[in-house]
Amino acid sequence: MSIQRHDTKTRMSRGVIHQGVAYLCGQVAGPEAREGDITAQTASMLERVDELLAEVGSDREHLLTATIYLKEGEDFAAMNAVWDAWVPEGHAPARTCVCAPMPAGELKVEITVTAAIKG
Repeated sequence: MSIQRHDTKTRMSRGVIHQGVAYLCGQVAGPEAREGDITAQTASMLERVDELLAEVGSDREHLLTATIYLKEGEDFAAMNAVWDAWVPEGHAPARTCVCAPMPAGELKVEITVTAAIKG
């Protein structure tokens, strides 16, 4: 059994790969977008997901699951507009979206994904 940990720190790893599946840590908007609205934060967050997927050898066409955490339920439609444009047609993962407190006051959205490794 092989487990690969990617960018491991004391508290967590940015990604863990086991049996061809990458489990990524939660992603939020980058510093440049943290004061933005839900559209800006969602776009920034998904850019960060793209970067992390590439680092572990995957991409959005290989997504298996996504869990999205929204600070405010009224942001659901605007977040979905960005999400729907980001997910490749025919490659939507199993997805859950819930309302939850955020780790920092300015954050509006966070996502955790699992993905198959390409190959």
